[in-house]
Amino acid sequence: LVDLLRSGTADAKAKENAAGALMSLAADEANRVPIGGAGAIPALVNLLRSGTADAKENAAGALMYLAVEDDYYEEIVEANAIPPLVDLLRSGTALAKEVAVSVLWLLAYGRNRDDIAEAGAIRPL
Repeated sequence: LVDLLRSGTADAKAKENAAGALMSLAADEANRVPIGGAGAIPALVNLLRSGTADAKENAAGALMYLAVEDDYYEEIVEANAIPPLVDLLRSGTALAKEVAVSVLWLLAYGRNRDDIAEAGAIRPL
């Protein structure tokens, strides 16, 4: 699934479906380490920037589940996920906005508040 997200030849629908599958799998705590360990985070963040509306929603959902894991919290921030999450908050579907808020809340918990504010999250919140 992660390879499909990284693929330059996969079509948009395939990437959308792969992100949806990763989101569903990441809902189970036992799957989070294998997903993160497979390098999913940079691929999901890239999809937040360039995917379809549904792909962005699915990518944000997968990141939401991964963000609760200490091992992946910092990796999500280092992958520069905050700006595309704020963009999703501004212009995503209603569900995408809810998921983006959840991820930003997890990332803001204790840290990264300034980065989130500087990315422009305050106004759309």
